[in-house]
Amino acid sequence: MIQIPGTQAPRRTTAATVLCLILTAVTVAATACTPRPDVADEVIGDFLAAVESRDVDAAAQLTDDSSVAFTALDESWSALQAESLDAEVRDIRTDDNVATADYSMAWTLPGDRTFRYDATLTATRTDGDWAVRWRSSVLHPDLGADQHLELRRVEAQVADIVGSDGAVLATPGTTWRVLLDTDEAKKNGGVQGTVDQIARVLDAAHAEEEAIPTIDKAQVSSAALDADGAYSVTTIPGEFGDRVQQGLESVNGVRMNEEPAMVRPDPGFAPDIMSRVTQLVEPELAGEPGWEVVAVNQNASVVRTMERTAAEPSPAVKVSLSRQVQEAAQKAVDTRPNDQAMMVVMRPSTGEVLAVAQTAEADKQGDVALSGQYPPGSTFKVITAAAGVEKEDLTADSTVSCPSTQDIGGRIVTNYNSFSLGDTSMRNAFAQSCNTTFARISTDMAPGELKEEARKFGLGRDYEIPGLTTMTGQVPEGEVMLDRTEAGYGQGLDLASPFGMALVAATAANGRTPVPNLIDTDDVHTLDPDGKDAVEGEPLKPHVLDNLRDMMRAVVTSGSGSAISGAGEVYGKTGEAEINEGSHAWFMGYRGDLAFATMIVLGGGSEHSVAVTQQFFDNLDGE
Repeated sequence: MIQIPGTQAPRRTTAATVLCLILTAVTVAATACTPRPDVADEVIGDFLAAVESRDVDAAAQLTDDSSVAFTALDESWSALQAESLDAEVRDIRTDDNVATADYSMAWTLPGDRTFRYDATLTATRTDGDWAVRWRSSVLHPDLGADQHLELRRVEAQVADIVGSDGAVLATPGTTWRVLLDTDEAKKNGGVQGTVDQIARVLDAAHAEEEAIPTIDKAQVSSAALDADGAYSVTTIPGEFGDRVQQGLESVNGVRMNEEPAMVRPDPGFAPDIMSRVTQLVEPELAGEPGWEVVAVNQNASVVRTMERTAAEPSPAVKVSLSRQVQEAAQKAVDTRPNDQAMMVVMRPSTGEVLAVAQTAEADKQGDVALSGQYPPGSTFKVITAAAGVEKEDLTADSTVSCPSTQDIGGRIVTNYNSFSLGDTSMRNAFAQSCNTTFARISTDMAPGELKEEARKFGLGRDYEIPGLTTMTGQVPEGEVMLDRTEAGYGQGLDLASPFGMALVAATAANGRTPVPNLIDTDDVHTLDPDGKDAVEGEPLKPHVLDNLRDMMRAVVTSGSGSAISGAGEVYGKTGEAEINEGSHAWFMGYRGDLAFATMIVLGGGSEHSVAVTQQFFDNLDGE
């Protein structure tokens, strides 16, 4: 309710007004009565009160141009999406037949926004009647003729997804969605025939540009037949939409919609991981939109901006993947195109997953680099050696026995090609990968001790990493001696993924197990099995770490991994895990702040995984 300073509440037309009109008909001597107040303060107060309560019809009737006023008031209320209005008269000055009012307007807009300003109107008296002189400026001092107020959203710039090396991995763009109207297709040759036509267009486009996807005709047809109305067939990168659209124009029941989307500059860059990452972080990329109130003319064109609150863009979301490291790893495993070859690379100091690379053959099995479970072979001797130093007071210089074969509790343990080192240093036994030595070390441990040591290196620990599905591996409790014997050199019931062994390597490099992670935001965290934030492992004892690193370096300088000795200061451990069908080839280790695990399913000797890793470092170093 508008209150005029220094006055009573304004009067409104009542039954008394009607009575006055009747009296006028009876006697001309009576004071003339009109439906409008006869004091400027009152008509101004009633006008603003009607505007405030969104009674635009009543407000318009108190002006000298009711139809124009009605339209402008109604359009502004609607276009502002206003929830309420507070109009307060500050001053009214009357000079004979002209009155001027100063007042403030405070619109409450969606999202707890408030639009405030001061305005002025003029009222005039004609033949004793006061009326508000209608001008668009009554609503706002900067409004021109035939203009109204409108609230508009100010979109924030969508942020990029960047890798740990700063490379842009996904950026705002557009994509084209191919939609099949199943009802229309059924009328024109059937769904199967329409899908066949779509497939031919996509196949032809894909032959010219690999980024354009193809479709599985049988799968799409089956799904489309079960759908009602529009069915989404596939999406096309924005820059290739026109090319595909031209080919599909003549196909009945098919259309393409352009949609905003996060676009990957390199669609082949870790596609599965990037797809999951984009879905997880998309809400954080949008930023906080701003808003503005504008003056709009009859053509809906913006004439001027009355008030603006800028949008607040979100910072780029960082993921741990490194374009440089991922590409180097992918090119390395692709040197084995006919094999299930894979590689995981981590940053030991932070736990960042820098690369997950698999060949197309490995892709057919799923995310095996992250969660596939394989016997780790002699790479597990990293854990056995650390346990021997900690539990049995061994050192790299300790003399150990390395016979070619050894009967341990009825289990005949044999070295690769039955080599023998006799009595030698533990360093040399580790570097040459002596099975008999490490089978004896693990057998002599109490049940559970080797499993406990493995957990200190992250193996056997579970993590919930947003964007990644991982499984590190498992080590038997070893209640049965045979299980302890075989576990010592990575056979029997030992299982590990390349991710798990990369984490073991990262622990050796870092001195404690880092928390593996992919997405770097305040709201995304790696969790432990209890749903709590995962924490780093306990620090390894310095003498354990020193002796282990000594032995891992010897593998490269004088042992089974010497083929990679030219790739810098690499610390590693080779492995060949025997199964019924053959052997898995392994190599794990670290160089500087890069920890890695390379594996080739049924790849034969470890020299093959060493060669892939050598290629990785060559790619990384620019050779």
